[in-house]
Amino acid sequence: MVKKVKSETELSWKDLEVGCVISDPGNASQYKTGDWRSMRPVVDKSKCIRCGVCYIFCPDMAIHKTDENYFEASLYYCKGCGICAQECFTGCIVMVPEEE
Repeated sequence: MVKKVKSETELSWKDLEVGCVISDPGNASQYKTGDWRSMRPVVDKSKCIRCGVCYIFCPDMAIHKTDENYFEASLYYCKGCGICAQECFTGCIVMVPEEE
């Protein structure tokens, strides 16, 4: 029986950090993650009733309230998933290609 010798570059399970642990909660605001999106939400303010449904359903908390009490996505954090447009029952949010 041949015994395998561990090289200095191999890691064992004891060398790995614990996964799925948030060691610094609330740090997501430090990372602008919207750069890779291909679609972005656009709000038609004439149809918007300022209900906040888009804010409630946004999985990234990328939507914030403006001074005029409208809700709009911060494109620094929006990933373009389209959930806000899907959940908006007035249809005031549409997803457009990022190039537009």
